[in-house]
Amino acid sequence: MSKIIRTEPNKILAKAVEYHGFVYLQGMTAKDLGKDIKGQTTEVLAQIDQVLEVHGTDKTRLLQAQIWVKHITDRDAMNEVWTAWLPTNGAPARACVEANLADPRILVEIMVTACK
Repeated sequence: MSKIIRTEPNKILAKAVEYHGFVYLQGMTAKDLGKDIKGQTTEVLAQIDQVLEVHGTDKTRLLQAQIWVKHITDRDAMNEVWTAWLPTNGAPARACVEANLADPRILVEIMVTACK
């Protein structure tokens, strides 16, 4: 039976789950909710980098991303940070939608899947 590795699990979710060389990250949000969309996006992407590193992979191995923004009008500003962060020719399959998020101060939530 293949091993499932769960990073920082609690009763509701794990920060990441690794199985068969795939790493599934939780939806990540900024810790400093006083930042604007670019600041929150930068913080979230740094968190993603950290968790992927724990699992022995990185953003060059992204397969899929799901992005939720509080205001779809923030999409262009978020994309400025997102595209600067992505490796050249390394964009994953992606969806980006407007959503009501758990805390009204959260402007962006990003969830990715990567392979090792």
